[in-house]
Amino acid sequence: MDRIRAILLPGSVLPAQQAYGALTAALGPDVDAVAKDLELYAGDVPPPGWSLDTEIDGVLREADARGWETFHLAGYSGGGAAALAFAAKHPDRLLSLALLEPAWAGNWDWSPAHTALWKVYERLEDLPPEQFIPAFMRLGVKPDVVLPPPPPGPPPPWMAKRPAGIRAFLRTFKSYDLDRARLAAFRPPVLFALGGLSNPDDFGDIAGRLSRVFFPDFRLEVFPKRHHFDPPHRIEPERLAELLRAHWARAERESAASAGS
Repeated sequence: MDRIRAILLPGSVLPAQQAYGALTAALGPDVDAVAKDLELYAGDVPPPGWSLDTEIDGVLREADARGWETFHLAGYSGGGAAALAFAAKHPDRLLSLALLEPAWAGNWDWSPAHTALWKVYERLEDLPPEQFIPAFMRLGVKPDVVLPPPPPGPPPPWMAKRPAGIRAFLRTFKSYDLDRARLAAFRPPVLFALGGLSNPDDFGDIAGRLSRVFFPDFRLEVFPKRHHFDPPHRIEPERLAELLRAHWARAERESAASAGS
């Protein structure tokens, strides 16, 4: 039996292998899960003209190099926004979509609270690097959540690229045209994992909007004790792996039935 084929896109901070190592182990040997680093960090600075389309091109190259005509796509945070953009541009390549708190989901139908929150995000761009990351993290969680301190010792070398990378995401979110109608026409199943301690004006708002876009084949799974910076793929990988495997199996059954009808 063929292995399940999946590409996993990380967020704007951790490299893909560090982000998804526990999850890929929990998924087991019959899942060919590729934790793919973002094109954003291929060099020391963001590539000229980088946008979500750059990440789409990177996913296409990865899939084509492996000979994958169709596959499952999952993305967390900034990688989740890239996964949404991919679903809008290349729905025929996807068997399913899994969204782990995407950082952004289009510029339509924002609630007043979500709009106000993004005005605060915009103000972060003027902060120096040592203040930028803590302020960015604070906005992603509920006010009473205690965020973990930075690990002891000097930061890893890749961390120096992250403030510029996060700013690049924030800039492209302002101008990128994520086509709502094309997303609404997406037919494969969509799974959304939401942390119960994440900022509801951010990720809860996104989940609500996408449930209306992808209705009726949208499933929301809440992880009550998780938030955006201790996400389920790192802290509860076994539960998420079980959900993903069921999600992917259903998508493959539906795809096979559709092909045979």
